[in-house]
Amino acid sequence: MTRPFVLRAVAAGVAAMVAGAAWAQEAASPLPTPIVLKAARLFDSTTGALRSNGVVVVQGEKITGVGASATVPSNARVIDLGDATLIAGFIDAHTHLTDEFDENYYLGVYRGLMRFPAEKAFYAQRNAQKTLEAGFTTVRNVGADDHVDVGLRNAINANVTTGPRILTAVYSIGSTGGHCDQAPWPPEHKPALSPIEGVCNGPEQCREAVRQQMKFGADVIKICSSGGVLSEADPVDVPQLTPAELSAIIGEAHSWKRKVAAHAHGDLAARLAIDAGIDSIEHGTFLTEATLKLMKQKGTYLVPTRLAVFWVNKQADTYPPQIGAKARAAWAAHGTMFKNALKIGVPIAFGTDAGVYPHGMNAMEFGLMTELGMSPTAALLSGTRESAKLLGVESEVGTLEVGKLADVVAVPGDVLANIKSTEHPIFVMRHGQVIVPKNAAR
Repeated sequence: MTRPFVLRAVAAGVAAMVAGAAWAQEAASPLPTPIVLKAARLFDSTTGALRSNGVVVVQGEKITGVGASATVPSNARVIDLGDATLIAGFIDAHTHLTDEFDENYYLGVYRGLMRFPAEKAFYAQRNAQKTLEAGFTTVRNVGADDHVDVGLRNAINANVTTGPRILTAVYSIGSTGGHCDQAPWPPEHKPALSPIEGVCNGPEQCREAVRQQMKFGADVIKICSSGGVLSEADPVDVPQLTPAELSAIIGEAHSWKRKVAAHAHGDLAARLAIDAGIDSIEHGTFLTEATLKLMKQKGTYLVPTRLAVFWVNKQADTYPPQIGAKARAAWAAHGTMFKNALKIGVPIAFGTDAGVYPHGMNAMEFGLMTELGMSPTAALLSGTRESAKLLGVESEVGTLEVGKLADVVAVPGDVLANIKSTEHPIFVMRHGQVIVPKNAAR
């Protein structure tokens, strides 16, 4: 036999031995002990019904049984949560895990500029942990710098660290001088941003910006179609992308099977994005009834971020005067818009703009929405089933069903009688792993 043939034969034999050993080890490894979660109630986010005698059976990462009639394995570990409600893990469709709220606006800006990417990663991981412990097992991160979001997502997926499942946008995309651009630093001291950082002008540059974000791992594309509250140089309601730029961005993203979220406070900016085929409008502060009706007609989701609007109004006196004025104007208009959206029947997904306020408070959004007339049932659906649909992960999470990932939250008492109990979860499980209480983790 020739030498190459012998080498190939030896290599094949070694590969077979390795594969056989791996198979034997896998076959010998015992299955994880099943876990049975019990509580007085279970919120069924497939129907919106509250059921008594809640039971969820978990094997490994998946749900294998739901409801009082579910088969309970004889060797199962039973966790009885008593007078509580079991709910599918919460989903926040608008977060910024790499951003930090600071009581001092200017100090916060300085700290953000002075941190190295590796340093930012530690803060982001801490924020992710707080978010997960608050019951949010999946989040959509809509804009970050230095690719810290991608690194955090990858580390969580590799079980190097803990946090919610993250779908992330990398850099937000917008025009020069807009809300997605950096502050108006003197160009002699801080170079202008380019499409790789999401700043673009004209359809071709904007198409490049989309490709750059996808190149580096974007699961979703985020754009700034209007001005923002916390940016100093731009009016909050002015369109910042042309119809041609919007079509280029959304068309390119959709061709790559990525959804697109549009930061849009202004009505015209939102309408232009809706006409171009946007998947969701974030904030929506000044939307008219006509635009909301168009959203319902097209199935465009509203992600209202009521908590962010509440928080910036609360902090308005601490901001630079031009930002404080925008914060108050947004608060004055947002409630009316939200009530109109409810009346019209616009699809609503839960999102909070975490990072504008301190991380871990996300569940306050449930109570703030119900204060405006949303039913507790609809609020819970927005933070489970509807957010899962918007993110395109409804086959895996968002409801407690057999075969789905075991993302489960328990809150004290009857959640429909006290929606604010969502702010105090007594139990959190992600992919079958117990996160809260920590001493119960396996």
